[in-house]
Amino acid sequence: MSTLPLRIYYEDTDFSGFVYHARYLHFFERGRTEALRALGIDQRAMFEAEGGPFAFVVRHMDIRFRAPARMDDMVIVETQIREVGAASLVMAQQLLRAGEVLCTARVEIAHLALGKPKRFQADLREKLDLLAKN
Repeated sequence: MSTLPLRIYYEDTDFSGFVYHARYLHFFERGRTEALRALGIDQRAMFEAEGGPFAFVVRHMDIRFRAPARMDDMVIVETQIREVGAASLVMAQQLLRAGEVLCTARVEIAHLALGKPKRFQADLREKLDLLAKN
């Protein structure tokens, strides 16, 4: 599992003072990016690699909002790979404040090359499997 601490800023909130619902997508995207980076997966290098561009794209996402985050809250995005397929993966994410689950997401991600599904190369697959086990 990968964790990313974040602070909630004024720009993340709406007129009610709570985090605007679409901002949770930003937090989860950052969590996924940092989880991959921690494994040594450089998405920019993937995009620029020969035979590419290679990219991860979200195909489906289920989100549950449980409690609101507010300005100045310190939160943690937890990211874990649940499944690794031939050219896709499923990640589970949650946003927590002091151990309280505020929001959860199940994210299905496809791996593409030149805009079409592409099997993971062996070295990338090994790295993804590593995160799936933690």
